Amino acid sequence: MPAGLIALALGGFGIGLTEFVIMGLLPEVARDFRVSEASAGWFISGYALSVTVGALLVTAAVTRLPRKPVLMGLLVLFIAGNFLSAIADGYTMMLLGRIVAALCHGAFFGIGSVVAAGLVAAHKKAGAIAIMFTGLTAANVLGVPFGTLLGQHLGWRSTFWAITLIGVLALAGIALLVPGQGAERAKGLRRELGAFRSGQVWLSLIVTILGFGGMFGAFTYIAFTLTEVSGFDSSAVPWLLVLFGAGLFVGNFLGGKAADKALDRSLVLILAGLVLVLVFFALTASSAVATLVSLALMGGFGFATVPGLQMRVMHFASSAPTLASGTNIGAFNLGNALGAWLGGVTISAGLGYTSPVWAGAGITVAALAVMAVAAAAAKRSRAAGSGAMSDVEGEPHAVGVS
Repeated sequence: MPAGLIALALGGFGIGLTEFVIMGLLPEVARDFRVSEASAGWFISGYALSVTVGALLVTAAVTRLPRKPVLMGLLVLFIAGNFLSAIADGYTMMLLGRIVAALCHGAFFGIGSVVAAGLVAAHKKAGAIAIMFTGLTAANVLGVPFGTLLGQHLGWRSTFWAITLIGVLALAGIALLVPGQGAERAKGLRRELGAFRSGQVWLSLIVTILGFGGMFGAFTYIAFTLTEVSGFDSSAVPWLLVLFGAGLFVGNFLGGKAADKALDRSLVLILAGLVLVLVFFALTASSAVATLVSLALMGGFGFATVPGLQMRVMHFASSAPTLASGTNIGAFNLGNALGAWLGGVTISAGLGYTSPVWAGAGITVAALAVMAVAAAAAKRSRAAGSGAMSDVEGEPHAVGVS
């Protein structure tokens, strides 16, 4: 395994930790700044909105630049944002730090996916992307619980100082371990935008929004489901989420392996599996044991789609994959927002705390339908000899680092 993948994963770990650890520290931060819970919530929602903006605008702005220096520059932005958060003397400065850190998120994972794929042989590209995203899953499994504990015992600022240090280590790792791309050619924004002429790129983005939206429709209100339906004490929720995070970790790894063998087929099967898991969860949420199984499987099937979906977008935009890759990261976050909104609508309608899980299952059915259409269209294209993605079910078409 190329050492550069470890450096990319470390960067992903730090970024994932920045995004999620604030959820566990929100009461302390709100109390310190003397703001309401709703106002403190903007440290989460403001971050998510900035990720979506950064995934599009920041990536578009750097399409002509060599990717390794861009990744290093994004990590400098990440370090600066978390440093601002660590020293923030008021609400506005803290929010600014969150926004600055978030701007690098989408571009880092989008460009990093292209770089990771370029570090390995053609038949290992989805697996390489999965390794980079391992940092994000590890942030959920290990980083968030320990980051929360650190913040609770040494003050929430200590967590952001630790994340700043992780950013410095990731920056050094990329500088030393990711090879320079001497053969890189500037694509330019016009050529990058040309990748969106592919209908398959748009279908892949829709599957990303719906597939991830389905999982997050269920996950956003999971604490209410666990306490009000499954009967768990609220103090058990953080540790139950570790189980969910473990599912993310395993699903990401296995999903990358499956995508390298048969990209479209694996995505269809994984999405079908996610539908079944969500339906099972909704039907058995009153059982504590069944809920434990559902949490692990929901995380596993939900995140197993990530390397395959990222690879698919890059695959159909292979002549200029950078902006398409970053856009897909934005699509994941748009899916998060869609799932959270629809889940909230069902609860507000008085349908109960399992209704977001049913809503998530419905969104995932839509993702499965779109993915089936996309796969069938790609198969017809291969049969017609167009070569648009002639090897989608076998060895992936090379996506270079240039």
